[in-house]
Amino acid sequence: MSLLLPTVLPAQKKYEATWESIDSRPIPGWFTDAKFGIFIHWGLYSVPAWGPLPSDGASVYDCYAEWYWKRLADKGNKVNQLFADFHRRHYGEQFAYQDFVNQFTCELFKPADWAKLFREAGANYVVLTSKHHEGFALWPSEHAWNWNAVDVGPHRDLAGDLTEAVKNEGLHMGFYYSLYEWFNPLYSANLDRYVSEHMIPQMKDLVNRYHPDVVWTDGEWEHPSEKWRSTEFLAWLYNESPVRETVVVNDRWGKETRSVHGGIYTTEYGLVHEGEMDDAVVTHPWEECRGIGHSFGYNRNEQLEDYSTSEQLVHLLIDKVSAGGNLLLNIGPTADGRIPVIMQQRLTDMGRWLRRNGEAIYETRAWKVASKQPDIQAYFTCKGKDLYVICTRYPAVPITVKGIDRKPSSVTLLGSSARVRYSHSGQGVTITPPPLSPADGEYAWVFKLTGVIR
Repeated sequence: MSLLLPTVLPAQKKYEATWESIDSRPIPGWFTDAKFGIFIHWGLYSVPAWGPLPSDGASVYDCYAEWYWKRLADKGNKVNQLFADFHRRHYGEQFAYQDFVNQFTCELFKPADWAKLFREAGANYVVLTSKHHEGFALWPSEHAWNWNAVDVGPHRDLAGDLTEAVKNEGLHMGFYYSLYEWFNPLYSANLDRYVSEHMIPQMKDLVNRYHPDVVWTDGEWEHPSEKWRSTEFLAWLYNESPVRETVVVNDRWGKETRSVHGGIYTTEYGLVHEGEMDDAVVTHPWEECRGIGHSFGYNRNEQLEDYSTSEQLVHLLIDKVSAGGNLLLNIGPTADGRIPVIMQQRLTDMGRWLRRNGEAIYETRAWKVASKQPDIQAYFTCKGKDLYVICTRYPAVPITVKGIDRKPSSVTLLGSSARVRYSHSGQGVTITPPPLSPADGEYAWVFKLTGVIR
C-alpha cells in the first residue's frame, strides 16, 4: 500500500505595492484564450437613453449616452447644448437627473436569458458596469446608500443576479468600476478621504461579494495612480483577495498608466485616450472595447445605419484576434431590462459564425510572420503548429500565403468536406479554393494549414 501525499503547489509570489512588482504578475491564461467578451453599460442613463450622432458633428466620445448627466451639467459647447435641449424639450428644466431612478425599473430583466444569449454568441466572459461615473451602483453597496439598485429603482441586486446566471452558463464574470464620480461631494472636497473611505472599500466589497474574474476600472484620468492608491489596491487583489489567482485587471489606474501599467492594455474604438495604440505595445495582452453602435449606453437616437452589421462585427473580431488582442463588444440594455433585438440579432449571427470557425479564434495567438496580407484579404492566427488563414472574402482564384517555409501536412476548409488543393514553394503555400456557394461560411472563410509552424 502506497501513501498518497497531497500535491504541494509552489508558493504564490507576494506582490508589493509598486508598479514594478504589480506589472510582473502574468496575465491569467484563461483571458488570452477567451478572445471574445460582452461589455454591458446599464444604469440610470438607460432611461433617457439619448446622445448625439456623428451626423450631428459629434466625435467618438461625444456620442456616449451614458455621459448624459455630465453633459447636462457642463455648459459652453455645442455637444452639451444638444443634450440640454433634448432634456428641456422632453423632461423640462425642473426634472433632475436623479429623478430618472423611478423609471429605471428593470421589470423585464431575465438574467438567465441574457447569459444564454452571451454563451450562444460565442463569448467567454462578461463585464457589467457595476457603477459608472454617475455613482449609481447596481448592487447593494453600503457606500452608495439610497443610490443603488436595491435601495431605489428596481429594488434588485442586478449585479448579483447576472453574476449567478453568467457563471451558471460556464462563462467568466467581471465588473467595470469607475474610480471617480462626477458629483460625489466627498470626491470634490477631499480626494484622499474619497479614496480611502469610499472607493477602495467599495471595490473590495464588490470583489469579496461576487468573486469576479475581471476588475475593469475607468475614470482614472483626473489623477495619477498614486492619488488613487492603485498599487495598494492591486497588491491586496493579487495577494489576499478570493480571486488572487484568476483575476484579470486592465490598465486604467491613473492618468499615466494606459498601455504602461496594470494588467491588459485597452483600446476604445481603436483609441488610447485621443491617440492610436502604439504598435510597440501589441505584444502585451490587450483588448479592444466598443459598442455595436456609437454609444455604450443604449441610445434611442441611433438608427439602423448607426449599427455595425454582423459581417462588420465578425471582421472586427478577426482583426483584433489576429493582432493578438481580445474583443469586448458592448451592448446597452433598456431601462426595463431588455437587450434590444438588433443587438440580440448581431450577437446571434456572430455565434453562428463562431460555431463553425471558432477553432481559428479561441486559444489562438497572433502569427509572428504577419497578422494580415491585404492583397489576398486574409488574416492569420495560429495554434500549436497549425496556421489559420481567415479570408474576409472568399477567394475566386488561387491565393499564396507568404512566409511559410514548411509544407503543410494538410489544408482544409473549416466547416466543409470539400477537398482543398495546395502546393508549396519558396514563395509560400498556394491554396486553390474549392467551388463554394457564397452563402457557405457567410462572413469569412478559414483555411487550416496543418503542421506549418516551427
